[in-house]
Amino acid sequence: MKMISKISKLVLALVLVGSSVFAQSIADAKKAIDAEQYQKAKSMLKNLTVTQGTKDENFFYLGWVYILQDYPDSAKATFQKGIAVNPKSALNYAGLGAAAFVDKDKANATTNFNQAIALAGKSSTPYTYVGKAYLLNQTDGKVAAADANAAIAILNKGKAVNAKDAELLVALGDAYRSQLKNTEALDQYQAALAIDPKLASAKVATGVIWKFANNFEDSEREFKAALAIDPNYGPAYREWAETDARWALSDPKMASVKIKEGVDAYRKYLSLTDMSVESRMRYADFLAYAGDYKTLQTEANELAKAANGNLRVYRYLAIAALENKDYPAGLTAINTWISKADPKRIIARDYLVQGRLQIASGQDSLGIGALKKAYAIDTTQADVYAEIGKSLYAQKRYEQAGDAYAAYVAKSRKSTLNDYLRLGSSYYYAFDPKKPDTTLLTKADSAFSHINQKAGKPIPAVLLFRARVNESKDADRNNIKGYAKPYYEQYIAAVSATPPADERAKRELAEAYIYLGNLAMYKEKDEAKATENYTKARELDPTNKQVAAFFSRKGGASKGK
Repeated sequence: MKMISKISKLVLALVLVGSSVFAQSIADAKKAIDAEQYQKAKSMLKNLTVTQGTKDENFFYLGWVYILQDYPDSAKATFQKGIAVNPKSALNYAGLGAAAFVDKDKANATTNFNQAIALAGKSSTPYTYVGKAYLLNQTDGKVAAADANAAIAILNKGKAVNAKDAELLVALGDAYRSQLKNTEALDQYQAALAIDPKLASAKVATGVIWKFANNFEDSEREFKAALAIDPNYGPAYREWAETDARWALSDPKMASVKIKEGVDAYRKYLSLTDMSVESRMRYADFLAYAGDYKTLQTEANELAKAANGNLRVYRYLAIAALENKDYPAGLTAINTWISKADPKRIIARDYLVQGRLQIASGQDSLGIGALKKAYAIDTTQADVYAEIGKSLYAQKRYEQAGDAYAAYVAKSRKSTLNDYLRLGSSYYYAFDPKKPDTTLLTKADSAFSHINQKAGKPIPAVLLFRARVNESKDADRNNIKGYAKPYYEQYIAAVSATPPADERAKRELAEAYIYLGNLAMYKEKDEAKATENYTKARELDPTNKQVAAFFSRKGGASKGK
């Protein structure tokens, strides 16, 4: 009897397990996708494409998971299967458009999006996923304005079809939020919650808005509200972790506490999202954002062993190695990624990392080329020109360094007066008296003049450079014009209040007096004034060759008399 009882229990257990598998629905799969449980969703959907092989939406949602996991080729093949099942499947055409859009094939993306909308009828769901597709291509978490506006336009059309589609409203809110239109975004999230008060994703999205407003307490309140709805809703923990990281960066006093809390929250997220490679890659993104590069390098090395051919792990390895100054490992990783990944997957940041690693490894020419590629892909990366200028200056390629700094101050919003100083000094040092190109001196003087105009008070280093630039224009001692005189006089006035403390400062002040001495001697023909200036120079720099030569000539002349 005991044996029969055990067998009966086993059979019953199997029946229950079997019934739970077959009871899985598209709604269960969509819930898993929303919770970022992609492996779980994929398993459900693969089963549904077999058990309910005539339903095209099963193929669409499976393909959508592939899109979210960054496997566009697998996604495309799956969407095509959905269209084979139903040639009028609006959702699968939306999916094909998404796969093309991720691959930066905008022509095919548009064709498929249009077909999806043409077939949508009274369903707002295809509009939702076309809108979401426009938000997929992000650079450092930012969506291009044109893509976001396309998403907003199509989602509003979908809203006209069905204003009660809460998922669509959240997507519309996300599109507005990507362009910092937070009031409009909040309106959509609130409308979605009015339709479905249990919509955890809308609570989390609201928390993200407060995060970017640095209103961290309200942000956490929204994440807690989402977890009150669903304690296992992983995205709430992920966004909470990323909020803690931003909090740490914004408030140094809270940094250590919030980074620890953030790491704990992210590990909770991972535990709720099946610890898949894709979830761990999101964790890698978090570590990069939080600036925890040691942990990132460790995690990336572990991911490299388990990534099952996902090359993107090499991007993380390279970023971490660069920050940890492990340049050989970083170069190997970034070169592997750039050489083996589909060219359409390469972004500006990849070339930024490659260029910085190459320059740090002494491969300056290659590094400069890589940084220029980064700018060619993304013209908002104008800061690369400051790095290019620094590299060229170190190589004493001064004119090219000046050109790079000129591009930087023209294109970047971050340039400072110090960058104009670098610009001017680069062109000054590029001037060769043996092959005089006075346009270099003009460019240098223009940069120094800009600093004087903006600084509000005289800057001795700038006055000295302006003096030297104008002295270079006046190199013929036998036909001296005195272009540098006002600048050397201003320099003397600026530094004389405080006696020069070091030998360099003394030599620079002596330089000014020597110039004025030469001007008095050769232009003004005033020997007494020349002697006065040279005497001051000798007090500052007694071993100066020009000083010694002047007094040697003066002594010889006296003896001759």
